[in-house]
Amino acid sequence: MDRRKALQSAGWMAGAAFTMPTLISLLQSCKSETRQSWQPLFFDEGEAKFISSIVDQILPRTNTPGALDVKVDLFIDKVVAKTFSSEGQQDFRSGISNFNEMYCQGLGADFVGLNDDQKKEVLRVAEAKSGKFGGSVWGTAVGKQEPIGFYRSLKSMAIWGYFTSEEIGEKVLNYDPIPQQYLGCIPLSDVGNRYSL
Repeated sequence: MDRRKALQSAGWMAGAAFTMPTLISLLQSCKSETRQSWQPLFFDEGEAKFISSIVDQILPRTNTPGALDVKVDLFIDKVVAKTFSSEGQQDFRSGISNFNEMYCQGLGADFVGLNDDQKKEVLRVAEAKSGKFGGSVWGTAVGKQEPIGFYRSLKSMAIWGYFTSEEIGEKVLNYDPIPQQYLGCIPLSDVGNRYSL
């Protein structure tokens, strides 16, 4: 089975297990890069703006940092440039173009040029039309996985990049690099946020 079929059948996250060290190093490399100095490795200017715009809508800044604050768009660019095959890269590039044609047709602009309300509506429709990830046990798909499509793959990559960023791991999620005693029976209300480790 080639990479494209594997990603379609098992989802992007299952494929990520094989390239985890590379992905972690890519995530760390985004930390030192500033947005002003960012020169995309793979995307052209229009594609980079699309990725930045869509991840900002998926994970906007609220009382916690947004996707752009933790440089998820830079991370996605590096993942596509350094871990995707040339066929996978072309499929990703086609996915951006097809997304604009499928969901933004008749709105007078591509996704980047839409106002916030239009972007939210486009994502609502894309969410409803995209395939869902099937169940899995320890990263192995259970049952038949329907094709998830470009939007769901991109969203999954954005969420993964967001929650594995250092800032979110240390400042938003609970972070305990040196766990102390094991307490097996405590009320759930005492746990608080999810743990990043």
